[in-house]
Amino acid sequence: MSAMGTEFSHLDDKGAARMVDVSGKDVSARTATATGFVRLSAECVGLLRAGDMPKGDALSVARIAGIMGAKRVPDLVPLCHPIALHGVTVELEIRDEGVAITAVTRTADRTGVEMEALTSVSVAALALVDMVKAVDPAAVITGVRVEEKTGGKTGVWRR
Repeated sequence: MSAMGTEFSHLDDKGAARMVDVSGKDVSARTATATGFVRLSAECVGLLRAGDMPKGDALSVARIAGIMGAKRVPDLVPLCHPIALHGVTVELEIRDEGVAITAVTRTADRTGVEMEALTSVSVAALALVDMVKAVDPAAVITGVRVEEKTGGKTGVWRR
């Protein structure tokens, strides 16, 4: 199946979705960094800074949720390969407008970890919203994106 002369890697010759065979690719060290932001009310930011959220330590819950989310990508995104994650870090920084989230995922495998980093940020943001929704039901998740990837045939890519 092609469009404008380009093959679609995730479609077979009949146009059906398929998982790409990466068994012939070289194993290489790979990383991905993703970021996102949860916009919050001033009241909610104040409670986070004071450690006084009614549900408890919202940032710790979000951090653990982000790590767990990265490990579940093949269960959530149909054509993603299960890969061995060798490291996941999730950082949450309280700012005046809300919380900035950064996730870095690492592996030595045949395919990248961008989806793991994006999922990590997304799940951390969802967990944070769950922890603060009683105080700030208008919380907004925004700007989830890949900032950088390294490794593989394409090497380093930065936004």
